[in-house]
Amino acid sequence: MKKHILGLLVLAFIAVVSCNQKKEEATTEAAAAESEEWKEIDSFHMIMAEAFHPYKDSSNLAPAKKLAEEMAAEADKWAAASLPAKVNNDNVKQQLEKLKTDTRAFADQVKASAADADLGTALNALHDNFHGIMEAWHGGGEKHEHKH
Repeated sequence: MKKHILGLLVLAFIAVVSCNQKKEEATTEAAAAESEEWKEIDSFHMIMAEAFHPYKDSSNLAPAKKLAEEMAAEADKWAAASLPAKVNNDNVKQQLEKLKTDTRAFADQVKASAADADLGTALNALHDNFHGIMEAWHGGGEKHEHKH
């Protein structure tokens, strides 16, 4: 009788371990699919964050002006890069082309010493466009909140 109980306990333990391993494998596979790399989104996000947050938080456009050329160059590289399968569609391609065009226009406005109000409007539009791409990457439903 004790051997039967011990045998059942061993089988139960093996079943639990097997189920957990399958769950971990499924979680790992899902995470791998979710974290399919798109290094360009991360690179652009870093620059956009440095440019946009000071403006959003305190109307400080100095960082955006300083980073305008870098942001335009990064958008250009991003638009030319291959897209991950998940976002390889006409909508995202159009958004990236618009981001590329609009970041170049923003950098040109900065060079031309455009009014801060115009630069702020352009920066907000760039940020909104970027977030449209980001939402496509994260499945559409996720909203990226700026919390401080």
